[in-house]
Amino acid sequence: MASFSVKFSATSSLTSSKRFSKLHATPPQTVAVPPSGAVEVAAERLEPRLEERDGYWVLKEKFRKGINPAEKAKIEKEPMKLFTENGIEDIAKISLEEIEKSKLAKDDIDVRLKWLGLFHRRKHQYGRFMMRLKLPNGITTSAQTRYLASVIRKYGKDGCADVTTRQNWQIRGVVLPDVPEILKGLDEVGLTSLQSGMDNVRNPVGNPLAGIDPQEIVDTRPYANLLSNLLSQYVTANFRGNLSVHNLPRKWNVCVIGSHDLYEHPHINDLAYMPATKDGRFGFNLLVGGFFSPKRCAEAIPLDAWVPADDVVPVCKTILEAYRDLGTRGNRQKTRMMWLIDELGVEGFRAEVVKRMPQKKLERESTEDLVQKQWERREYLGVNPQKQEGYSFVGLHIPVGRVQADDMDELARLAEEYGSGELRLTVEQNIIIPNIENSKIDALLNEPLLKQISPDPPILMRNLVACTGNQFCGQAIIETKARSMKITEEVQRLVSVTQPVRMHWTGCPNSCGQVQVADIGFMGCLTRKEGKTVEGADVFLGGRIGTDSHLGDIYKKSVPCEDLVPIIVDLLVNNFGAVPREREEAED
Repeated sequence: MASFSVKFSATSSLTSSKRFSKLHATPPQTVAVPPSGAVEVAAERLEPRLEERDGYWVLKEKFRKGINPAEKAKIEKEPMKLFTENGIEDIAKISLEEIEKSKLAKDDIDVRLKWLGLFHRRKHQYGRFMMRLKLPNGITTSAQTRYLASVIRKYGKDGCADVTTRQNWQIRGVVLPDVPEILKGLDEVGLTSLQSGMDNVRNPVGNPLAGIDPQEIVDTRPYANLLSNLLSQYVTANFRGNLSVHNLPRKWNVCVIGSHDLYEHPHINDLAYMPATKDGRFGFNLLVGGFFSPKRCAEAIPLDAWVPADDVVPVCKTILEAYRDLGTRGNRQKTRMMWLIDELGVEGFRAEVVKRMPQKKLERESTEDLVQKQWERREYLGVNPQKQEGYSFVGLHIPVGRVQADDMDELARLAEEYGSGELRLTVEQNIIIPNIENSKIDALLNEPLLKQISPDPPILMRNLVACTGNQFCGQAIIETKARSMKITEEVQRLVSVTQPVRMHWTGCPNSCGQVQVADIGFMGCLTRKEGKTVEGADVFLGGRIGTDSHLGDIYKKSVPCEDLVPIIVDLLVNNFGAVPREREEAED
């Protein structure tokens, strides 16, 4: 199928239930809303809760009763002033000992610096920070990759980088005195870490094969870049001015779908653009409200709205403003956008979006979905032909997303020497090198790095995903990355598997490892064995991605990690056609 090529008008560059229905145009019958799709809401409930003061949006005094600690920290001191007024320069000069003496300064490094993409690892790496970048559509360059490698290299064993489940880089080991210089270096290579954490819009996700996939529906790169520009220009006015949607009730995820494979996981995003035509025009149906949290996981539902390509940015802006204005700010477990949609009803929330649209209108969804419902998701690892004749892309498996500085330098070299100097990150924590002339493929495959970062890993390793775990993350209950590799290696020795099986690990109920969408998922917990407290996992089974997506169910709770191997073996044999090695050898 030829992809859509869309011209943008000048204005475009401005600024859970346990089972879920398929992604489609009509709201699922299981959604419990009145016939109108709206609920009765008092007029005063629709009063915006924030007001603009000196260029920043601040919660009104009348709505401050019962707010959570994060909201109090925002009111006490505007987080973005650490950047817009160069507050980071001042705090970077203060010793940690002095910072600890002031609650305001402690909240700066533990809370407000997250608006700059900096996460203090107080529990496991005191004085060091994880820095999260923003890479629209997961696309980066060799020069950017080398710069990030140079940052983490100076931190020795404390420095490393992770590919995240939002097509993004996170670098580790950063110390506060270095931050001002790092931010300048990021800007010089065209990167930013601003507003990549806390109550902000996270990295816009798109098709990792955008522009090179022979079967793509639409190239998502222009849309992801427009959304990123919306957030950098509309939010920070080129990092210095208008901050209109930086103060959201909670984090907010967005993706643009470009292929039938749904590599972007639309059902777990707050806003997903699903390609569809209407009356001969190309545009998108909208899904809203998908999220994970410790207390609730919900799949995105249709907003009953379609927008032409030129309205991708305006509708994103208005949805963000509706959420900013009306979202509650009490219990952090009930502040994601789906809770607001539940409260107002789909039609009520839609009406608030329409109210904020430039033309005060929003078309109803189209029935002309372009995503094929019956589609076998394709693998992108290994060598694959591009739509450009004579070129291929190579998907490389990054074991649980973790790389060191030397690995990053080598990846940058390979992208330049064999491709176009571009690298693409995927939500499965892997990397794609595109635009390789077919005549260079054999030489690339013989590079030493590809023995470690393989284009053809063992079948159980190729879809293995793991969050940071308690090596660095203070939220994580268990260690994930090394353990997931070790256990998978043990399982591979016991069974032969012929079909891909997606296994995800997450260290805590926040589910950064997205265990609910995995075939088999492991969520960290503490449990008891022989009278002792040990690291364990709740085991999930049956998550699906794609057009028949649904979230997995808990199969077994509180399993000690040291007892997981036989359980995984049984699941693979009984549910995924695996054959025990002993039986396989006997049959041979």
